[in-house]
Amino acid sequence: MADTATTASAAAASAANTSTDAPPFQLGKPRFQQTSFYGRFRHFLDIIDPRTLFVTERRLREAVQLLEDYKHGTLRPGVTNEQLWSAQKIKQAILHPDTNEKIFMPFRMSGYIPFGTPIVVGLLLPNQTLASTVFWQWLNQSHNACVNYANRNATKPSPASKFIQGYLGAVISAVSIAVGLNVLVQKANKFTPATRLLVQRFVPFPAVGPARDGADASGPPHAHPGAPPDHHVHAGEIETSQLEPEIARATSSRTVVYNKGL
Repeated sequence: MADTATTASAAAASAANTSTDAPPFQLGKPRFQQTSFYGRFRHFLDIIDPRTLFVTERRLREAVQLLEDYKHGTLRPGVTNEQLWSAQKIKQAILHPDTNEKIFMPFRMSGYIPFGTPIVVGLLLPNQTLASTVFWQWLNQSHNACVNYANRNATKPSPASKFIQGYLGAVISAVSIAVGLNVLVQKANKFTPATRLLVQRFVPFPAVGPARDGADASGPPHAHPGAPPDHHVHAGEIETSQLEPEIARATSSRTVVYNKGL
């Protein structure tokens, strides 16, 4: 263990000497400081960066090998901090941290915008029929459930029944709320056609809210004070002394674990 730490320190020193544009590389740590809103915002942008969807298999292998070389202190001369941060970003965006297997592209965090945006547009389409309302709510909850499952914490296996229960609960609640609200709006005789159309545009929001809680039953574990560090790529640990005062006062724990993902 000490040898690994020594070789990693030597590799970090070597990289630091060849680059001043990026902060010193730390394996498994966020590139940006998590003690400020801006740092957390930049970190979040890194997680959802859709450019990692276009990384080739060869580039992925090179990134993984570069991180392995860093870990064992065998970096070739001239490797910069920027290259190391880029390699870690690529690996974390594509490979599951527990299984080390590639995450299916539509279910990666970096794919949430390009694959999720069309679904959001579908949810907000005007003059929806009963069939289209059911379809878009089902598709949205199915996508959310798959994203949660693909990025789950695989070190703590959960039974398939729990995932199915959460998925069915999310779909049923979303469809029920969306259809029910649409029916109520249609029967509201006091609404003008323009008002009715405007209100219908907001129906998807209350529909996806409660359903999201059901879908989370199959997804990454929620952060809670005093929990041990989670090795999932989208979880992090921070000391309460570094949090905003009003948040720090809410717990007596020295550290908290939080979800970095969506």
